Amino acid sequence: MLAVVVHAPDDLRVEEVPDPVLGPDQVLLRIAFGGICGSDIAYWKDGISGTAVLKDPLILGHEVSGTIAEIGAQAAAQVRKAGLDVGSAVTVHPATLVGDHRMPPQSAHRTNLWPEVRYLGSAAFDPHEHGGFSTFRAVRPAQLRAIPDGVSLEQAALAEPFGVALHAVARAGDISGADVLVNGAGPIGALAVAAARRAGAATVTAADLSPTALEIAQAMGAHCTVNIAAGEQLPAEVDVAIEASGAPRALGGVIAAVRRGGVLVQVGNLPSAEISASLGGIVTREIDYRGSYRFIDEISDALTAMADGLDVSALITHTVPVERAEEGFRLAADRSSGSSKVLIDLR
Repeated sequence: MLAVVVHAPDDLRVEEVPDPVLGPDQVLLRIAFGGICGSDIAYWKDGISGTAVLKDPLILGHEVSGTIAEIGAQAAAQVRKAGLDVGSAVTVHPATLVGDHRMPPQSAHRTNLWPEVRYLGSAAFDPHEHGGFSTFRAVRPAQLRAIPDGVSLEQAALAEPFGVALHAVARAGDISGADVLVNGAGPIGALAVAAARRAGAATVTAADLSPTALEIAQAMGAHCTVNIAAGEQLPAEVDVAIEASGAPRALGGVIAAVRRGGVLVQVGNLPSAEISASLGGIVTREIDYRGSYRFIDEISDALTAMADGLDVSALITHTVPVERAEEGFRLAADRSSGSSKVLIDLR
């Protein structure tokens, strides 16, 4: 089968690899679409994503959709209990919890914080966990999420990043009637705009350096936008800020935009090395600064939102065939290209 494999920094190949061997307790998927994420780009450009270091060739991709191609004998009952069968359209929860750990009772439900998680397309463990940018991928039945009627395979490939955005907004608490700032209007930020609107925010302002990104944020429901590159100023006294850029230099201004006693959720990945950032306002303004990491099961909520009519197609700016995957990576990494979410067509 064909797969998109990163071998080393700046060494991305589309190559033939062996088909997966289906275990009796697994389900074989025929992958249709995969969305290129910032972590995929990081492995390609630097060989590192966060604290995960690439040691061996890795099939990338954790934002995928496809159809069930084959069901292992021991997985059949669980799959059919979920109303799925060969040919069913699905997306995939990328996480598998491993290891014998105990979570504190008050956070036991937060499975995204489990100490050891094997995630599709991640080099965090050795051996690495291959991703879904391949013709086929075998997964556990519990990872399957049925794609509702009316939601396309292309849109369903965005369920994973939409789950990240929904989790970030949920980390802010009840935002109904709140004034919300989303700083950074890349794919996660634009989806956070949609998530905040769905959660009942009174106003949602999106800020970014890119006019194209701001246009997409508007299409996703932003009431107004702020073009930082043009010298426009962030709003003042917002109740909640979702920081989705991951740019340390932006933190001081975002903190200053939040009202005293407000909430700031950090979903944009900050550099793993030491950073210089203006954080004093967290103390003097008594801001609640909260991290947001991946999601619990908000990928299911994302599919429900799409089925309810939330259209995420404005984010899909480019689709490339798998043979041109590197071109897709270059588009996704270059904000001047006008890209937001770039899909790889693996059919």
